[in-house]
Amino acid sequence: MKKATIVTFDKFTDIDIFLAWDLLNRVKFRDREFQVKIVGTEKIHRSVCGLDLSTHGFIEECNDADLVFFGSGPGTRNIIKDASYLERFQLNPEKQIICSMCSGVLIIASLGHLKGLSATTYPTAFEELRNLGVEVLEDKHLVTQGNIGTAAGCLAAVDLIGWALEKLYDEKVKEDVIASVLPIGQGQVCIY
Repeated sequence: MKKATIVTFDKFTDIDIFLAWDLLNRVKFRDREFQVKIVGTEKIHRSVCGLDLSTHGFIEECNDADLVFFGSGPGTRNIIKDASYLERFQLNPEKQIICSMCSGVLIIASLGHLKGLSATTYPTAFEELRNLGVEVLEDKHLVTQGNIGTAAGCLAAVDLIGWALEKLYDEKVKEDVIASVLPIGQGQVCIY
C-alpha cells in the first residue's frame, strides 16, 4: 500500500492543505489501496483563516510515507525554530518524494534536505529561504530535483501534485487526476 502524508500545523494556509488533500484522494479511484493522511502535532490544528482541521495522525507517520507534502502558512516560521519538532522527522529523499508549497519549503530546508540545491517559494519567504543557505529561483513556480519538489503560489499545487503522482505512479495517473480538476474544455476526464 502506498501512503501520502500532508503535514499541517497551526496557522496553515487553507488552500494548500485542502487542494493537496483533494488531488491526492482522487488517486483512490485508480488505486484503492492508496492512503492519504493529514498529520500534525495535535489532534486539531487551526488554519490562518480560523478553520479547525482534525488530523488523522502525528508527524512521525511521515517517516514511512511514500510521499510527504508540507503546506505553507505563517505557522512555518515558528515550527522551523523548534528543534524538538524537526527531530521528529526522519525523512529520506532517496526513498521518499518530499514536496512543499510556498513557505513549507522552510521546513524542508530546516531539515537539511536542500543543501546544495535550489528551490522556489512565495516571495514573502525568499529571504528566509536564502538565510537557510538555499538558492532561490524567484521566477519559477515549480522546482524539482530528484525526489524533492518545491512550488510557489497556491495554485502551483496542481503542478506539484502532478509531478509527485507521476514519480509515485506514472504519467497516466498524473494526467487523469489533473484533467479531473481542469476547467471544462481543458480536461474532460472524470475519474469518479
